[in-house]
Amino acid sequence: MALRISDSEEAGHLGRPDRKLAQPFSGWTHKQMTESIEAFLLESGLDDYADYVRRGAFLAQSKVAFPTDRVRDDGLSLKPVERQYLDLEYSTRRIDKFKQPWRLYALVGCCSLGAAVQGMDETAINGAQVFYPDALGIRGNDGLTGLVNSAPYLCCTLSCWLNYPMNRVLDRRGVIFLTCLISSITCLGQAFPQSWQHLFVARLLLGLGIGPKSATIPIYAAEAAPANIRGALVMMWQMWTAFGIMCGYIAGVVLAGVGDGNNPSICTTDPRNPNYSRARLLSSKCSLNWRLMLASPMILPLVVVAYVYTLPESPRWLLLKARKGNKAKYEEAFLSLCKLRHTKLQAGRDLFLINYLLKGEEDIMQQQRPFTELFTLGRNRRALTASVITMFLQQFCGVNVAAYYSSSILVTKAAFSNRRALLISMGFGIINFFFAFPAVWTIDSFGRRNLLLSTFPFMALFQLLMCIAFRFRAGSTAQTALVIIGMYLFGVAYSPGEGPVPFVYSAESMPLYNRDFGMGIVTSINWFFNFFISITWPKFLSAFTASGAFGWYACWCVIGWWMILLFVPETKDLTLEQLDEVFRIPTREHSAYGLSQLSWFIRRYIFQRKELRKPVLIRKADPEEVYVASRGGYEEIQLEEKPFGGGTGIMMH
Repeated sequence: MALRISDSEEAGHLGRPDRKLAQPFSGWTHKQMTESIEAFLLESGLDDYADYVRRGAFLAQSKVAFPTDRVRDDGLSLKPVERQYLDLEYSTRRIDKFKQPWRLYALVGCCSLGAAVQGMDETAINGAQVFYPDALGIRGNDGLTGLVNSAPYLCCTLSCWLNYPMNRVLDRRGVIFLTCLISSITCLGQAFPQSWQHLFVARLLLGLGIGPKSATIPIYAAEAAPANIRGALVMMWQMWTAFGIMCGYIAGVVLAGVGDGNNPSICTTDPRNPNYSRARLLSSKCSLNWRLMLASPMILPLVVVAYVYTLPESPRWLLLKARKGNKAKYEEAFLSLCKLRHTKLQAGRDLFLINYLLKGEEDIMQQQRPFTELFTLGRNRRALTASVITMFLQQFCGVNVAAYYSSSILVTKAAFSNRRALLISMGFGIINFFFAFPAVWTIDSFGRRNLLLSTFPFMALFQLLMCIAFRFRAGSTAQTALVIIGMYLFGVAYSPGEGPVPFVYSAESMPLYNRDFGMGIVTSINWFFNFFISITWPKFLSAFTASGAFGWYACWCVIGWWMILLFVPETKDLTLEQLDEVFRIPTREHSAYGLSQLSWFIRRYIFQRKELRKPVLIRKADPEEVYVASRGGYEEIQLEEKPFGGGTGIMMH
């Protein structure tokens, strides 16, 4: 099977300039490196740090640029402390890679708190909706309840597109500061509504704090982190979002018994009643519990607001501004890297490398059409399609039904008491957080695609268990047991797979030169379907019943498994160049590979054909030609046979 690229536009990208960004200085002579270094020093004016930049540049070209057994011809060498920290950086022991400066971990801690803010913003409504519909007079009006609950995600669908202009004006830290401040103010505003319209507006404005923050914080962490632990830090976003989700559930349990608005002995509108002044204080039945639940997420963002400007700005962002004419930013970028790396040598290396990559991106942006190529260029279109599938399924697997509505479902459909429903929901939040930890290791060892393929069948099974549970009599022992088991086991299956994979997969699958455009699209899609699930669930529940509704999401888990099998390639352990090759494989060929995997699995494990070996997708040597458009004609290219987890053929052992 040969790869035939007949689309001249796509074929021309086999030699795309973004390939040079994978190994930028490979094959450069000493003269080329020296000339590039001197040009950079002249451009940046970093004469005071020239020694670190010069030695760091050669280190960026090769890890073994400074051998221990001989002296370089140019006289450059490493200090003992510099070699010590480089040995630590290059160590094969995984734990050594995490021995980083405390300032880097302070930055990671800030980003983690920002992620927790988002998670808590999302689930504060879970417990509050048990109470606020009565207090605001909308109990039984499913449309209004869904509208109020979904308001932030409607805003997020649009506000995440503000990420780029906000970053241009405010920088990374400024966007985080402003969005966290908005989150805190709007959460406080949710404590004082006098009608559902007031609550809707407060929650709608909350989306301004969630959307741009959800796009900026992962980028800020990734740009500050060294390459050898960047993947693990990208994982932190989803993990600490899960922590915030858990905190939202816990707040619901802790605050449920405070000033219940449905208790007439506490809340009254009769001026002669001794409790009247207390009622007037908060109005609308003076219910404190749900108001405090909705206000509880306001504390975490204030910590981030107070903390974020003690951290260094993103070095990459500073260099980007320096390249646009603000020469003083070169020194700021170097000093920022000095705070985030052990030695000035490492800072000089990363500064030189980042600057070169930014120059490469600028060249590519002038030659390519980043936005339109997401849809017209086959490699990019397949990456976008796979990313959209994972983002879409993160919502349509039904997880946010539990996140936003589990307490009200348990109260209205399973006859649980308010407190018991909140406790069960809190248990789901705790499971969602702690079962995300295994993904820190398995996402790079077991693989993104494999995690999804192995967890979606169980998610479907446990959604089906919920479907069966609601066929029993409300409040019966059988229903109670099945509901709890189904909900908790669904969380166990979701947390290490479809929970963390979509954002990691989307961030790495897009080519470097249009990653911002691609991430903007897929993040917006994720928030849109988040909004869609949230607003439609109340009506959906009344129309389909709880059993039918959970059956619907069980079906989507099954459909999602097939979509992943056929259209989502594996991306773990692949370089940028290899990812280009993976996503250039025609969809029909990857689908055929997926079906061969399924066939092998059935014959190997069900029919016990132990002699069969797993199919491997390879770049296949073939006597046929590989057609590549070049200068208006075609030339032959031979591909070596090399299995690497993705390629152009299926090899059966």
